[in-house]
Amino acid sequence: PLPKITPLDKPFWDAARDNRLVVQTCPACGDTRFPPSPICPKCLNPDQTWKQCSGRGTLESWVDFHRAYWGGFNDALPYRVCLVRLDEGPLLVSNLVGNSDDAKIGAPLHVVFERVTEDVTLAKFALD
Repeated sequence: PLPKITPLDKPFWDAARDNRLVVQTCPACGDTRFPPSPICPKCLNPDQTWKQCSGRGTLESWVDFHRAYWGGFNDALPYRVCLVRLDEGPLLVSNLVGNSDDAKIGAPLHVVFERVTEDVTLAKFALD
């Protein structure tokens, strides 16, 4: 299954297509978050912007999937889903790709991009 791009998260997907990782930021209070929201959850400011991230983070957790809950993932089994704490603060759920046999909590990660369609490029993470 592919993500459904909405007006709220379109800036994220546009940036990913250009191999850039962005998160939503409140210009009023500086709160940085992902996933995006229509208003800032901290100060309720309706004006939100997007900030480019370094693409670096820390591995907080992961799980290996050995069963495909959607047919589109059959060829990817087993695959690794991870929780990444970006250096900029927000947590992201993504995939841990590449050789990750030595994965451990706290390991440094960097973003890698995988173009899936003309409109969808996925931000995934690999061990440094």
